[in-house]
Amino acid sequence: MPLNKFISKGHQHFSNSSKDLSDGGSTTGSGEPVDSDDIEETDESGQSILLNIISQLKPGSDLSRITLPTFILEKRSMLERITNQLQHPEIALDAKSDPDELSRFVKVCKWYLSGWHIAPKAVKKPLNPVLGEHFTCYWNLPNKQQAFYIAEQVRHHPPESAYFYMVPESGIRVDGTCIPKSRFLGNSTAAIMEGSSVLQFLDVLDRNGKPEKYVLTQPNMYARGILFGKMKLEMGDHMVIKSPSFEVDVEFKTKGFISGTYDAIHGVVKDYHGNEYYEISGKWNDVIYIRDLKDKNGPKRVLFDTHKEVASKPLVRSINEQGEYESRKLWKKVTDALARRDHVTATKEKLDIEDYQRELAKKRVEDGVEFQPKLFKPAKRGQDLNYYIYKNIPTDTSYENQIKTILELVPILPGQKFTDKFVMPAHKKCELAEGRSRASTPRSK
Repeated sequence: MPLNKFISKGHQHFSNSSKDLSDGGSTTGSGEPVDSDDIEETDESGQSILLNIISQLKPGSDLSRITLPTFILEKRSMLERITNQLQHPEIALDAKSDPDELSRFVKVCKWYLSGWHIAPKAVKKPLNPVLGEHFTCYWNLPNKQQAFYIAEQVRHHPPESAYFYMVPESGIRVDGTCIPKSRFLGNSTAAIMEGSSVLQFLDVLDRNGKPEKYVLTQPNMYARGILFGKMKLEMGDHMVIKSPSFEVDVEFKTKGFISGTYDAIHGVVKDYHGNEYYEISGKWNDVIYIRDLKDKNGPKRVLFDTHKEVASKPLVRSINEQGEYESRKLWKKVTDALARRDHVTATKEKLDIEDYQRELAKKRVEDGVEFQPKLFKPAKRGQDLNYYIYKNIPTDTSYENQIKTILELVPILPGQKFTDKFVMPAHKKCELAEGRSRASTPRSK
């Protein structure tokens, strides 16, 4: 399989984890390194900062405009954290190859549920991307294919991240937007996760002759115990998956004050006539089960076991190849300090980045210009999302041409260089491409 023409096997050593961003960190008593993202910070200085911020808030307040203390920050940007949902590509590949539509839908459910457990052990919040920040990565898949991911922060208030993922050779494509809206609720904070993902199997056609499409929403996230009690992350509310023929509404149940349990989920796979087929239950961070509802006495079987399945971490170009607005390079001084648990330095470096962004925003206002994304363009009326990758990835061409088109958008693989055209806003690139297309089209007499 000719993937070697796009990347040689020798490039597989590049960093694929945010743990590699720093030489610092903590160790266990045996000397084993411990990721600082897994450490719940309880130092008095950190808690006093948090309490000072909370004292300024009222329940229901918007947290997106508040600078949170660094000790609760994960060493990754939200643009990178989105890739958690893509770290079990083998499930998507299995779903795509299944000829049965209902079975295929169940496997899509399994794929989407497989990523929520990938998170720090401690309660940590990803870094808020700055406007224009971008992140790219890729996967070398077990079937010798490659997957590519591109994300950009396209808005700041409200914050919105747009992303694109594709496995060209298998005809799998995901487009999405993530719009987290933070709220202070008293002893907890909520991240209301608006936006959705659109998964397409490009060569599996629906009854209308279009690529089979799945629209997937996200559950909300809650950080409990920020004032008193033990801090705990919960997923809550609903996650909906819809295909042309089936849907499931998975409820992520939060623990009640007196009764209930943590992390439970429940949903029923049904068609649009109300016929029920499967029940999904269990815990999103433990074992997820499925039961065939047509077999009244049938047992539950394991759909996904988070303890047995191994996530495929994304591969990322080295820091010295990255541009100044790529996530890992942009936040490197902050994440290095977080790895050392040096929150004074982390706070200073983070404020420097945020202050510079305020200066840029002020200058845009003075100049009467609006920010324009470089990699994504606003959607057309009637589309599922607010933004899509700016360049058309044709479905009626070879996967080699599709990969070539993707790699022309922005550097993703080791050794790629930025072009002069990269700095142009996405809409300008589209206008330029359309102008070239018109110029090359013969005029009719």
